Amino acid sequence: MNHKPISLSIIILSFFSLFNFNSEAAAQPVPKVPDYMVFAGDTIRFDRADLRERMDRELIAFTYSHNASTLIIKRANRYFPQVEPILKRMGVPDDLKYLMVIESNLDPQAVSGAGAAGLWQFIQSTGRSYGLEVNANIDERYNLVKSTEAACKYLSDAYAKFGDWMTVAASYNGGQQGMERRIENQRQKSALNMWLVDETSRYVFRLLAAKMMLENPHKFGFSFTPDELYPYIPPKRQITITNPIDDLVSFAEENGITYAELKRANLWLREAKLNNASRRTYVIDIPDMEALHYTPSETKVHSWVWLK
Repeated sequence: MNHKPISLSIIILSFFSLFNFNSEAAAQPVPKVPDYMVFAGDTIRFDRADLRERMDRELIAFTYSHNASTLIIKRANRYFPQVEPILKRMGVPDDLKYLMVIESNLDPQAVSGAGAAGLWQFIQSTGRSYGLEVNANIDERYNLVKSTEAACKYLSDAYAKFGDWMTVAASYNGGQQGMERRIENQRQKSALNMWLVDETSRYVFRLLAAKMMLENPHKFGFSFTPDELYPYIPPKRQITITNPIDDLVSFAEENGITYAELKRANLWLREAKLNNASRRTYVIDIPDMEALHYTPSETKVHSWVWLK
């Protein structure tokens, strides 16, 4: 394939454009590490050098990870209104929703290299142990309600063992058994006072940084107008299914929607059919096709701190 030569002037212009972009990004000051934060009712103080510096590292990451941080806030407007009532109903502190933020960046289709999936990033074995159906046909790790309920059960079990929400959070990354071994071996009760693998050590501070950013986005250089946030659009109706569905394309057409919209509204349906040989009960969301054509400026804002 032949290519036209690139002029020197274009190269120079591109270089300075990139330089200016990076200069503007770098101009955003990193929020100062606060004296303390309250997480799930517990006060965490940063008057110790290692705690302060570990927190500072994650504040820097959130400030300059513009793409990820921007999408997180936009998506939070959609997913927080759905998740918060479930946490409250199941007796889990509201702050634990920030686990979902750092696990998946609030991407409902996120899949990790280790095979963890969904907003809460369950691996298959843990998902199944907390009641989720996971197979090639149905994967409830992608079901927002069921996966959130499963996460709440996990977190409640962990709190019954550890009695400390930051240690519970660390166990969500490193596993409950792994955390139990470290507590026994190091004779410490709080994850903040343990020697952990780097990923888990950073995890708890990323959690605090996520809370700080979503509660004070202006400090990180982020603010939005309502039309820039992603709205939560409730389904038009829900259909309870106890039988197999041989053809989800036809099922979608019968309910006045496209197959694509059916799949987007029900990510847990992994194939073009629903086997359901065991005659389980499933609830399928039927999206409101008219409501999908919303007026962006009329988007309902979940938290006014996100606005300019």
